[in-house]
Amino acid sequence: MSPASTGASTVVGADASVPAADSRMVPGGPGYRRMSLALFLAGVATFALLYSTQALLPLISGEFGVTASDASWTVAAATGGLALFVLPMSALSERFGRRTVMTASLAVAVTVGVLVPLAPSLGALIALRALQGAALAGLPASATAYLAEEVSPRALVTAIGLFVAGNSVGGMSGRVVTGWVAQEWGWRIAVAVIGVIAVACAVAFRLLLPAPRHFRAGSLRPRVLARTVRDHLSDPLLRRLYAIGALFMTVFGGVYTVIGYRLTEAPFSLPQGIVGSIFLVYLVGTVSASTAGRLVGRLGRRGALYAGGATTAAGLLLSLAGSLPLVLLGLVLITAGFFAGHAVASSAVSRTATHGRAQASALYQSAYYVGSSAGSTAGAVAFHAGGWAGTVGVGLLAVLGVVSITLLGTRAARTERRLATAA
Repeated sequence: MSPASTGASTVVGADASVPAADSRMVPGGPGYRRMSLALFLAGVATFALLYSTQALLPLISGEFGVTASDASWTVAAATGGLALFVLPMSALSERFGRRTVMTASLAVAVTVGVLVPLAPSLGALIALRALQGAALAGLPASATAYLAEEVSPRALVTAIGLFVAGNSVGGMSGRVVTGWVAQEWGWRIAVAVIGVIAVACAVAFRLLLPAPRHFRAGSLRPRVLARTVRDHLSDPLLRRLYAIGALFMTVFGGVYTVIGYRLTEAPFSLPQGIVGSIFLVYLVGTVSASTAGRLVGRLGRRGALYAGGATTAAGLLLSLAGSLPLVLLGLVLITAGFFAGHAVASSAVSRTATHGRAQASALYQSAYYVGSSAGSTAGAVAFHAGGWAGTVGVGLLAVLGVVSITLLGTRAARTERRLATAA
């Protein structure tokens, strides 16, 4: 089967005679810094737009007179739209190119961002957010596929970690900026400011990202796409990685959707600007994601996932305390564990897939954002029913799932080694 029919990417043009591994970008090599900065900025724009309403949910609830679970749909609709469209958009990137699809996705998303502050009702706001999430769907899977094709395999975890770090910076800056702006001028102006920041990131991304050298267009035929997806879903390792990504994001989505309500209520009663500044803990995620490669080097992939799960669980338990410093420490641990686990799992998907990398990454992203939507909704419902302890309970169940699935992978690897030794 030809690379074009499978979606695999190979060297074309002047580089066709050079092995892909010999001509891919490496740290310190030509284009690597531009590529890293471009995808870092793309990650900033994606997460800033995707979660632009999350820190503002108490204000949105107040304006429209709705509950936390109702307002949480402004987050769940965006992540759900992304989850629904990420696979079709990945197919477009196989045909038209990673850089083209990423550029178009950001352009549409920032255009919709201009309309979001003008939403006349909660229903209209949710609809616009769903459209924005669908537009952003072309970016995550295409970015990881671009990296898998253009970056040397030995530097892949680090490169994807930098992209994920951009996600954390976008999530942090979006929430901090919206918190302080909203305190003075309201949530609509705050969301508009995020839109302007995203426009700047999108323009810089397009100017900086090097043209792909190792991409070869694949087929848009539905049967080819279905076969590629079936191949990925039949791989036990990929299935485990997809489930792990979804469960990690269930924790993260639930915690950060609800935390604003907890901190604005008694006994903390913090103002909106201070609540937005709480998201500075995302800087911890920037560090943990960008150092995920070293963590895997020391502990192995499964060891790193165990460490991420344990750190996240410890943070959840600490966040139950009635002391603000302990709650903040809990958020630091949750954030560090989540971003490390996400960087490890997403890079493992790119390395595991032997063809149709955009589809493999898209399935991971789809599962990941389904987890975000589920976590946002379940976390808000649990908070309404049982307070913060209910949200923590949802998170601990998800972490237990991560550890259980990783344990299954550990046992499967041991069985394979025994069989190989016996043979």
